[in-house]
Amino acid sequence: MTGLSIPAGSSTASPDGVPMPQRMWAILTIALGLTLAVLDGGIANVALPTIAREVHTSPANSIWVVNAYQLAVTISLLPLASLGEIYGYRRIYQAGLVLFTIASLACSLSSSLPTLIVARMLQGLGAAGIMSVNGALIRFIYPRRWLGRGVGLNATVGSIASALGPSVASAILAVAPWPYLFAVNVPLGILGAVISLRTLPLTPLSGIRFDAASAGLQAVAFGMLLFGVSEMGHGDSWVHVGVELAVAAVSGFVLVMRQLSRTAPLLPVDLLRIPLFALSVSTSVCAFIAQSIASVSMPFLFEHRFQLDQVMTGLLMTPWPLVVAVIAPIAGRLADKYSAGLLGGVGLAVMGLGLLAMSLLPDHPATIDIVWRMSLCGLGFGFFNTPNNRAIITAAPPVRTGGASGMQATARLLGQSMGAALVALVFTAFPENGTTVTLFIAAGVSGVAACVSFTRMAAV
Repeated sequence: MTGLSIPAGSSTASPDGVPMPQRMWAILTIALGLTLAVLDGGIANVALPTIAREVHTSPANSIWVVNAYQLAVTISLLPLASLGEIYGYRRIYQAGLVLFTIASLACSLSSSLPTLIVARMLQGLGAAGIMSVNGALIRFIYPRRWLGRGVGLNATVGSIASALGPSVASAILAVAPWPYLFAVNVPLGILGAVISLRTLPLTPLSGIRFDAASAGLQAVAFGMLLFGVSEMGHGDSWVHVGVELAVAAVSGFVLVMRQLSRTAPLLPVDLLRIPLFALSVSTSVCAFIAQSIASVSMPFLFEHRFQLDQVMTGLLMTPWPLVVAVIAPIAGRLADKYSAGLLGGVGLAVMGLGLLAMSLLPDHPATIDIVWRMSLCGLGFGFFNTPNNRAIITAAPPVRTGGASGMQATARLLGQSMGAALVALVFTAFPENGTTVTLFIAAGVSGVAACVSFTRMAAV
């Protein structure tokens, strides 16, 4: 950043992005916010046993430290994306970053499980503010001809943050108590917020009113869906699961009916009428189901079947996100020239082959045999993710970029939640060879996603 100066004030974004050096500083704050939000999505997992012991609670109860964050993010993405269209993406991003920073401080000061859970929910709400408008801001920061590069850089940052999460958590816990997992966010959050005040562009406002009733309906629908799918995967009573899924279905139906007559609906049913957008969202859900199945089940494959230790398991999980981080910028440049349907279809087919190859590993594989298979999965996913994100954002009219950005993040979270629940179901049904079965399923789902992606070539 040497030689750069922050402009005196934020400019209104033109149809072709913001000028340099403002663009570089805007990219920095976007990358910083995304890194914090993604890291904290999983960084607490590593510390759960320590947290449970020190706040005097059971391991089962401690999982709410993770679930509270994920639930808050999922149910608030679309409402915050809608608020971004009404009040400006810049304001929502800044408010999200400030709330995330304050909530991180509250997490670090928590001394009991209830206060930590409340702080984590607030932190998830702040993270949703960051992620709901992240893609929308990218559209207004970059020139259109370089939009694929911008989306690619965003995907690279997210992949690196995801890959580094366990390592960062382990490094912090090696030298400091668990509250420092959250305390380190505070200075970084303050830095990002200060930079954002002077660099993020002003964007067009929709001029509509916020639909609070629809926001409540979608929170109930998504929340009950996630609870039902999660409890189904963990073998809860089918009566409880049935009630939760029924509430989700009824709430979702009422929500959709309410949205059909609105010009800028909170649940973007208007955008789902656009074939390219609908197919891209469908591709995303299927792809992230496959990715989630793999990421949840592979540690069990390495530790239980291959008898590897936790350190080796962590190292062998790294090639996938590492290759994604390398490929994402390349895929972003290609996405500016070639169809997302073609790039995503080929990428998902390659990922499916990698997953199939993983399922066929012998009981005592060589390290290189695991590494090249994981790298193949990362190569395929990298070629899918960036072009697909670009297609979702650009398929929407500029004034509806917030809805597109929120739907992009929602599709990813729903896919990941459904994938994790599927793993739990399969492990219950196939206790002896569950990891092999899950990888077969993941390969099949990836193949379905590839087919859906290829259909977009006719939808452009």
